[in-house]
Amino acid sequence: MPQVFEFKLPDLGEGLTEAEIVRWLVAVGDVVAIDQPVVEVETAKAMVEVPCPYGGVVTARFGEEGEELPVGAPLITVAVGAEPASAGAASAAEADAEGSANAPRPLIGYGSDHSRPARRRRVRPVTAAVSAPVAAPAPVAAAPVEAAAPVVSAGPVPVISPLVRKLARDNGVDLRSLRGSGPEGLILRADVEAALRAPEPVAAVAAAPVSAPAGERIPLKGLRGAVAEKLSRSRREIPEATCWVDADATELMAARAAMNAVDGPRISVLALLARICTAGLARYPELNSTVDLAANEIVRLPAVHLGFAAQTERGLMVPVVRDAHTRSPESLSAEFARLTELARAGKLAPSDLTGGTFTLNNYGVFGVDGSTPIINHPEAAMLGVGRIIPKPWVHRGELAVRQVVQLSLTFDHRVCDGGTAGGFLRYVADCVENPAVLLRGL
Repeated sequence: MPQVFEFKLPDLGEGLTEAEIVRWLVAVGDVVAIDQPVVEVETAKAMVEVPCPYGGVVTARFGEEGEELPVGAPLITVAVGAEPASAGAASAAEADAEGSANAPRPLIGYGSDHSRPARRRRVRPVTAAVSAPVAAPAPVAAAPVEAAAPVVSAGPVPVISPLVRKLARDNGVDLRSLRGSGPEGLILRADVEAALRAPEPVAAVAAAPVSAPAGERIPLKGLRGAVAEKLSRSRREIPEATCWVDADATELMAARAAMNAVDGPRISVLALLARICTAGLARYPELNSTVDLAANEIVRLPAVHLGFAAQTERGLMVPVVRDAHTRSPESLSAEFARLTELARAGKLAPSDLTGGTFTLNNYGVFGVDGSTPIINHPEAAMLGVGRIIPKPWVHRGELAVRQVVQLSLTFDHRVCDGGTAGGFLRYVADCVENPAVLLRGL
């Protein structure tokens, strides 16, 4: 007899709790091999093809394209040892094969988190037939009774799933007024959906709030939703301040031209600015840190993992160059190019987008001079670089046309004061104006 195994959505990266189904790669009845990708999903960080750790016949798929599933929710069921023709019969068998000694082992890193009890979540299979509606029981003849007003709970709201909270928030449902049907009164998605289907009281119609103006509605989810949540959290938690300075970048541009005139890999302006940043962070380590709110401590970080802003069709992404402080300008240029290409192709792994300690934001590519960017939480600072353009400048006591750039530093005022932030920014500006300053510090 074939055994039916349920494959659940694995943990796809740091801190990710859900993913959206973009495209199914298999259909019910298909034969899949071990480690074969079965679905393409989009997390808040990247597009990922998810491989299945079981080989056999697909008997059911859970979730439709465009639907968000939480980590741990069922994706597909696979009948191991079944012939393709018997897939329909195997689909009807709801055998629970967890814990079987003959069960194939899940992929490394795809196991469930056993540190807390698992909570089962029903997800409607795509292939399941729609059930006939169940008739409501006939009402008992009695005097009409007024509908009771919803009871608002004064204690904590018993909700675990962030998707349930989001569904309630998006539809204006007050979770405190619901009675959960789950264990110990836990509020489930079905409870919120039932509240949405319930008819509104007649008296409430007259007092209903004015509906929002009509227009195009774009779901705030996926990458856009992750960016919104992260920037909002940054503004809530970080008391940020910004300082800026204009710098004469003529000598820096001349040094880059001289470096690229010899044989070897070409060096980008971003790579030179990154090298300057890492040297500045060595002098001012306060800016390469994070704040641990739970411990009420500032944590100075030993390595510089440099994030940089990259605009893609999916939106703004911040890939991270690991151990940037150990890299040469040539190595930085190559890594910037590699990560940018992956970002534009939508192939960055979640690990490429996490773990940054400081961000370099070159918004000059958009043709602007200055900005006050929001810090990339949980980092403590971000250096912004405007466009480098010819401007009148006093050089050696005379008015001249020079290549000028505006530099801005947004920093977490908890980790340092203006003197430290100003010292770092001034050091960066000095290196831009006279690259020999950087050589003296090496």
